[in-house]
Amino acid sequence: MKEILAYLKYLQAVRKYSEHTVLGYREDLMELYDFKNDVLAYQEKDVRDYLEYLYSRGLSRNTISRKLSSIRSFYHYLEDEGKISLNYFGEVSNPKRQSLLPKYVRDSDLEKMFHVFSMDDALGQRNTLLLEMLYATGVRVSELVGIRISDINLYDRTIHILGKGRKERVVFFGTYCDNVLRVYLEDGYKILNQKKSGYLFLNKFGDVLSTRYVRKVIDDAVLRCGIEYHISPHTLRHTFATDMLNQGADLMTVKELLGHSSVNTTGIYTHVSNERLRQVYEFAHPRGKE
Repeated sequence: MKEILAYLKYLQAVRKYSEHTVLGYREDLMELYDFKNDVLAYQEKDVRDYLEYLYSRGLSRNTISRKLSSIRSFYHYLEDEGKISLNYFGEVSNPKRQSLLPKYVRDSDLEKMFHVFSMDDALGQRNTLLLEMLYATGVRVSELVGIRISDINLYDRTIHILGKGRKERVVFFGTYCDNVLRVYLEDGYKILNQKKSGYLFLNKFGDVLSTRYVRKVIDDAVLRCGIEYHISPHTLRHTFATDMLNQGADLMTVKELLGHSSVNTTGIYTHVSNERLRQVYEFAHPRGKE
């Protein structure tokens, strides 16, 4: 256990990983610890047994890959620290990744969500802004809750974002988000900001919103709108990227707005965009369909 705790501190203090990322590592490594309490005693047979355990749970290949990546990184750290002489997890390869297209929200459902909360009270204004800003900017949920008032430039309609790995970028928002933001700042925010916080999104006690609560707000909106498929903060991020590409934005611009380190990560959205183009082609071209 102490080795895991030391590694988590290393990720936060040295690697500067976000709290959300460190919690993900903690979950993966505590599962490994529960399987065999001495992480320094894992032998080749233990590794095989643990792999069988992961596959037996019916997890997706992508989830197993993420867990194995966490474990490999941990054991590389133990190796560097001289805690182990042989790294049996070092040679374990990930299963072939599933090529899943990112899901996005239909335009009609977006409109329902943007109008589902009342703009007559503080929480309704905050919830509406939360939805508008996720879609307008494409930010991650961890980035959203970290936005401070000082990060926002109302004149330019820009927000300074501190993203993964403490990388900085600027994102933009349009008229719809701007209108809701101004109402919230003049009304609801003043009511919620009992503790003189510098953060934009606050709960009813004046504390900064958690990422879990943001997901709860979205779940509530989906339920109220009668939408029959799951929508997460990341789904709104996917929707932002897909709509930008469908409206003619180039891949490099979308990459910068999303804060991706590699254009390969952004490239998955072109599959969604191309699928939309294929549907239009088949509908419009005289010989595009049977």
